[in-house]
Amino acid sequence: MQIAIIPARGGSKRIPGKNIRHFLGKPLIAYAIEAARESGFFDHIIVSTDSDEYAKIAQYFGAEIPFMRPHELSGDFVATAPVVEHALEWVTTNWGHVERYCQFYANPFITSENISGGYKLMRKHKANCVLGVAEFPFPILRSLKKNDQGGVEYAFPEYAASRSQDLPIFFHDAAQFYWHELTDIPADRKQELNMPYFMPRHMVVDIDTEEDWFIAEKMYQAFLKE
Repeated sequence: MQIAIIPARGGSKRIPGKNIRHFLGKPLIAYAIEAARESGFFDHIIVSTDSDEYAKIAQYFGAEIPFMRPHELSGDFVATAPVVEHALEWVTTNWGHVERYCQFYANPFITSENISGGYKLMRKHKANCVLGVAEFPFPILRSLKKNDQGGVEYAFPEYAASRSQDLPIFFHDAAQFYWHELTDIPADRKQELNMPYFMPRHMVVDIDTEEDWFIAEKMYQAFLKE
C-alpha cells in the first residue's frame, strides 16, 4: 500500500487558518490534495487534522479523514514526526501494511510531475527517502548576523573575502514533499540514503508569514503564466 499523509493542524498562530485560507481562489491545502490525486500513486490520501472544519474541506477536495488527530498531538510545540508516526500506526493497524508513503505540506507549488519524479528517483536508487530541495539564492557562508552592539558582522568571517563562485553550494528543504520507502531497502545498507530531488527556486517558497503569503501569490501567478 502507498499512502499520502498531509498534516494540517487547525491552530496555526503565525497565519491563522493557514491551511484552509484561500490562496488565489481555493484553500491552500487543496493544492497538495489535488496534486496527490493527479499523480495516481496513492491508495489513500490522508489528512491528519484536529479541526472539523479542516476535515470537511479536505474531504471536499478528495482526501480521507479516517481519524481525528489526538489532542496530545495538536499543540503548538508538537513536531511533525510524531503526527506522521501516528497516522502510519493507525493505517497499519486498521488497513494493513504500508510499503511507502509521501508526506506533504500545504503548498501551492506541489505538482504531480514532481511527485512522480521523486518517486522514480527513490525507486531507482532504493533510497530511504527523497525530498525536494532548492539551492540557497545567496552564499550562506557569507551571511551576516547581529552583534551585541546592534550592528552586523559576518557569521563566518573566514569566508568574508571569498568570491561567491568559489564557495560551495548549499541547499535547503523545499517544504513540499518527502517520499519514504519502508519495504524495498537493501539489507546491507549501513546508513540511511536520503536523495535530493532538485527543484527550481521559482517553484519553492515556505509560507510562514503574511509577507511569505504575498510573495507566494505573486510567484504562483508568474508560474501559471509561464
